[in-house]
Amino acid sequence: MTETRLRFPPSPTGYLHIGGARTALYNWLYAKKTGGKLILRIEDTDAERSTDESITGIIEGLEWLGIDYDEGPYFQTDFTSDHKAGAQKLLDEKKAYKCFCTKEELDAKRETALANKQQLGYDGTCRNLTDEQVAEKEAAGLPYVVRFKTPKKDEILQYDDKILGPIRVHYKEIDDFVIVRSNGMPLYLLCNVVDDIRDRITHIIRGQDHMTNTTRQILLYEALGAPLPVFAHMPLTLDAKKAKISKRSHGEIVAVQFYRDHGFIPWAFNNFLVLLGWSPGNDQEIFSKEELIEAFSLEKINKSSSVFNFKKDDPKFFTDPKAISINEHYLRTMKIEELAEMVKAEFIQEGLWKDEYENERKAWFLDTLNLIRDRFHTLKDFATMGRAYFADDFEVDEKPLKKNVLKFEELKTWLPMLADRYEALEDFNIETAEETARVLADELEIKPGVLINSMRTIVTGQLAGPSMFDILVTIGRDKVVERLRKINEFYPA
Repeated sequence: MTETRLRFPPSPTGYLHIGGARTALYNWLYAKKTGGKLILRIEDTDAERSTDESITGIIEGLEWLGIDYDEGPYFQTDFTSDHKAGAQKLLDEKKAYKCFCTKEELDAKRETALANKQQLGYDGTCRNLTDEQVAEKEAAGLPYVVRFKTPKKDEILQYDDKILGPIRVHYKEIDDFVIVRSNGMPLYLLCNVVDDIRDRITHIIRGQDHMTNTTRQILLYEALGAPLPVFAHMPLTLDAKKAKISKRSHGEIVAVQFYRDHGFIPWAFNNFLVLLGWSPGNDQEIFSKEELIEAFSLEKINKSSSVFNFKKDDPKFFTDPKAISINEHYLRTMKIEELAEMVKAEFIQEGLWKDEYENERKAWFLDTLNLIRDRFHTLKDFATMGRAYFADDFEVDEKPLKKNVLKFEELKTWLPMLADRYEALEDFNIETAEETARVLADELEIKPGVLINSMRTIVTGQLAGPSMFDILVTIGRDKVVERLRKINEFYPA
């Protein structure tokens, strides 16, 4: 059997965005499923817009997602001679021709076609120039582009799309399209085909917005004497208003790096991405890498567009609820050792990391992560909502401060009293910490919740979390006592 070969060919004109990442993921999954290979090819022929920063961002985005490639990265500009040779072959075989029409002439033709309600497209003025006429125009120094000579047939061009089914386009709908600019540089349509032929690509999985290109590229494959690859056009990813996701319109919130930098777990994000347009045929939404490779198929990709929701004005739930939900699942269920490695990277970035968390306090570090992760949404939460467990410079949420502390002036006396009793305990553990708090509440003739809730606010800065007495023992007696005695700092002078 022929080896399955796929490619992911991003243009380095910006960051790796959601749509591009999903395309890369689908190609990667199919390559893994079929035992094939994935080629990374940077299509950098747009010199004005391509940047080294974008190339780096694309590669870093793929690495973060764990989408590895078997060959590349190749750069399209390194193969310009191949593209020019392909164009020359078509010229030599009279399957392409030189077009000397000026921009003004083309604009006039377009206006006439519009006025007469005719089909837009090049009318073939230069299609039948003789060799002598071409030579004469070249000798006069007239600029020209190279156009592909679309076969004049009263027939239907048809191909079988692995997602959309049979696609039919009449040859009359395809004009003589440009394949080489007037500066001598081949265009994307030709470069892409020449590269795919050279790289022996067998399957092309890409967005439905490329379908107009596909019919033209099929003609180029046939003209160059190459077998057609299998085409599969994925539905587009839209925003909540059903507009196409784009870098220009939506900004960094649709960039893969945005989710990396906001604490998403790489495989959790892949798990979310794959569901933007694909379904296993049942209710399963959580997949291990092995399960997803086994379940994936082109036939199960949806024909309709998917919707990616995000909210720029919500700092906590700023993105698609399903993305948050899937990330929460992985964060709360993954092996604690794996989570610890990811949290370590966050802590290093935030200046919270201590080497003792890998040595003498490793067990405490793992136990603490396990205690607090059930209410967290992203890795960032360990350094923000969970900061009080690892540092003294944590923020106290204003809502619980008003609700649980500031409305009780007497806490300025009560919490230091509790601190004194905790300090005097011979053994400070979950049971003795709880008993001491409840006894003091009885003596003060108040509900235990007044002390417990105010302690949670002062000790952790949060409104909710694990059992308060688990928290106290985890943070440790010395820090708990110190924080309870600072209660006065939270009241107006």
